[in-house]
Amino acid sequence: MGTFVCDLATKQCKPCEGGVPPLTSIEIATLMLQLEGWELLDKQIGKTYDFKNYYQTMAFVNAIAWVSHREDHHPDMTVGYNKCRVEYTTHAVNGLSENDFICAAKIDALFQI
Repeated sequence: MGTFVCDLATKQCKPCEGGVPPLTSIEIATLMLQLEGWELLDKQIGKTYDFKNYYQTMAFVNAIAWVSHREDHHPDMTVGYNKCRVEYTTHAVNGLSENDFICAAKIDALFQI
């Protein structure tokens, strides 16, 4: 992604409710092209970010928390000394929604700062 911020990062998450179908495999493939380094893992997308130290890792985790609160869409995170694994899925649709990709793009934009 480099210094390019994809259109997804400029969007806002929309509230998800049950009964809405998850994205199709074609929709997912199209959205995956807009992200760099994210993996598709069954019904979720994930990426690991590496850092120099624990302080940088925790600053990133706190920035993700702020974005998650603002978008009202929260990832699962695994945090280590110098890395953070971020995974998104939309539980309300039992799969992936556009919100997962919007937040992934926003997290990538944070990492660029």
